[in-house]
Formats: sequence, structure tokens, C-alpha cells
Amino acid sequence: MALMEVNFFSKALMRPVTMNVILPVDKVFFGEETEEENKPFKTLYLLHGVMGNYTDWVTGTCIKRWAEEKNLAVVMPSGANMFYMDHPNANENYSEFIGKELVKITRRMFPLSHKKEDTFIAGLSMGGYGAIRNGLKYHDTFGYIAGLSSAMILEKMRTADDSSPMFFEKKSFLENVFGDLSRIKDCEINPEWIAENMKKDGIPFPHMYLACGLDDPLLPPNRKFRDTMQKLGVDVTYEEGPGAHEWDFWNRYIKRVLDWLPLDKDSKEGMNSGNVGL
Repeated sequence: MALMEVNFFSKALMRPVTMNVILPVDKVFFGEETEEENKPFKTLYLLHGVMGNYTDWVTGTCIKRWAEEKNLAVVMPSGANMFYMDHPNANENYSEFIGKELVKITRRMFPLSHKKEDTFIAGLSMGGYGAIRNGLKYHDTFGYIAGLSSAMILEKMRTADDSSPMFFEKKSFLENVFGDLSRIKDCEINPEWIAENMKKDGIPFPHMYLACGLDDPLLPPNRKFRDTMQKLGVDVTYEEGPGAHEWDFWNRYIKRVLDWLPLDKDSKEGMNSGNVGL
């Protein structure tokens, strides 16, 4: 399994950026005469949460091993603490970066499938919101969307003030990221608004997977978002399980995301230093 740290210049962000890429191009199969078919990889764009970066998923989960087993390419960028939103006045266009530029440039760099049905986006917490919102916004690109413990906090944001000790709950921070908090319900900041307009326009929805821990404070808004998506006719797979807002839960459920995605069922994990059988 190739794990690469890649640096490139982003036009959307107007600066060099770094990402991790998992690419299962180097599998070794002892005792087998043929290698797996050489074809473009299905690809998962995987987003981190607040206070994280491009290393989070590799250090916090077993995504590297599971991606090899599923023959899946995984692209893990950094999104700062900006909820994967565009801020054109500051040249911080994270939505354009995630939904357009990153997909385009990784397809130029690596042997990735260009098909919508082979292109997936997922994330946790802030990254769950970013995956859902941008997966719907760029519905021509992404065929499958997954959100774990997604930060579906728009209703709570409208009553925010600066009394919270957590910077990402302060009104001043949220206004810097989202703008006028009184208007966020009826614009493309709101994934529900995007989905409602897709339905009005007769645009097919991507498939969606949502999961949240039973001890996670974000459980109620995730249940509400699930209900709204189901009413709109989105194909939603929803799961809950033991756990809070923490890596043990995300490690378990990113595996369930990979099991849910339309990946190669007969692909095999290659040999590595942990399973040589000696």
C-alpha cells in the first residue's frame, strides 16, 4: 500500500497545500500467478474535523489497511477550521478546493476513475458537514456521501454567543466562517436548502450514509437531518451505535462506510510486514 504526502499549489487557496493519499498500487501476492486487474481506482475524498489536518485519518483509524483490502484510493486534504466553505475575499475557497480543484488535480496525478459512481466524499464532525454540504453542492461529481458525527449545527448557531470556552462555538468565530447567522437557513450554506432545491429541479441525489454515536451531543441534529433527507427522497442509510464524539467510534464506522460503498467485493489485502506468516 502506497501512502504518499503530496504538496501542490492550490489556485482555490492561492498557496501550497499538503494532502495524504493512499493508493493500493503496490500489492504483493505470494503464491499467486496474477495480480489484480489494472483499472482506474474508485476514490474516497476524506475530510477531517475541527482542529485536525491531513494526517488525522491515517493516525486515528485503520483506513490504510481497509483501503488496501477494498482496492480504494483515499485522498485526505486539510481544511483548516473553515468548515470547507468558500471565503473569496480572503482567497480561502475551501468548497471550490474540495469539490472541484482537488478532484481535478488528483485525477491528473493518479490513475483514478472519472466516473461519478466511483467518486465518494466522507468526513467526521466538521468534515461530515463539509462532505454532506459539498457532496450535495457538487452532485455532478460525487455519487456517494458519508457523514460521521456530522456537525449539523446550523440551528444552534443562530443562538450562539461568545460565552462558550470552545472557540468553534463562539458567535464571533461562526460569523467569520459562515457570515450573517440569521440568513444561513435559506442559502447554500444549509445542506437541507441545497437538497430541497435539487428536488425542485429534479436532480438525482447522491446516495448518503449517516452515523452518530449514542453518547454524542450531535445525535439529535443528525437524527433530524436524517428525517429531512428521507422526506425529500434521498437514499439514506442511517446507523447509530455505542460511542461519543471520539476516534474509537470513527474508526469502527469508517469501516462500515467502506462496507457500504460500491467497492470491489473480491479484492484482497496484499502482503505486508504484519502478515507474512512467519
